[in-house]
Amino acid sequence: MSSLSSQELSENPVLKAENVDVYYGSHKAVAGVNLDIPRNNAVAFIGPSGCGKSTILRCFNRMNDLVASAKISGRITFQGKNIYSEKVDPVKLRTNIGMVFQKPNPFPKSIYENIAWGARINGYKGNMDDLVESSLRKSALWDEVKDKLRQSGLALSGGQQQRLCIARTIAIQPDVILMDEPCSALDPISTLKVEESIHELKRNYTIIIVTHNMQQASRVSDYTAFFNAKSVEGGSGKLGYLVEYDRTENIFQNPVEEATQQYVSGRFG
Repeated sequence: MSSLSSQELSENPVLKAENVDVYYGSHKAVAGVNLDIPRNNAVAFIGPSGCGKSTILRCFNRMNDLVASAKISGRITFQGKNIYSEKVDPVKLRTNIGMVFQKPNPFPKSIYENIAWGARINGYKGNMDDLVESSLRKSALWDEVKDKLRQSGLALSGGQQQRLCIARTIAIQPDVILMDEPCSALDPISTLKVEESIHELKRNYTIIIVTHNMQQASRVSDYTAFFNAKSVEGGSGKLGYLVEYDRTENIFQNPVEEATQQYVSGRFG
């Protein structure tokens, strides 16, 4: 695997994966992942289906804890602290590392309450009106909904719902925002608006986005990790692994690994 030298990344990455293996039951799904995620950058995970992109993404805020058969070995640190330590509360961790899912999932509440609810239960003491407006502006949605904040979030279009979910995540004031194929169910115009919000967000947040859209990865990310998968000998399923991790322009224009070159040039498989 080709990866960045420590000098090329921040000296203190916000997230760090060291020799991470992920299992579902007895099946090893992902093997030997090492990644440093630099602060206030966007990092894209690309690769074919079944290569472990979303699995690794979900390790970063312990969403895999919700899968009974899942287990992890190796070490993942957030701001230098092991997130799988028994001292770490996964619920509290997820307020620092928020997540936007593939399909929009707004609460059956008003647009305003979709954003205010999470902040309120997390003890936000500031001006809630200001937080709602700020979160909607950062997700490029304010101008479209400012006059209908009391209407249901479920009445919005799919693209607007996804940006509402991004705003809801922003409102809990995380350090990192994970995005698992956030545009896969959206039309091109909605996708563009989400991408615009990502460019705005990485000024203040670290973004990790899983995407099958290589053009999207090249547009929104500063760094790109290419994952691949191989068949498991004598068994079923595939084993995912990290092939190459570098600045996005290097991955797309001058990759080190042949598999990366084949994938980004459309000659993969």
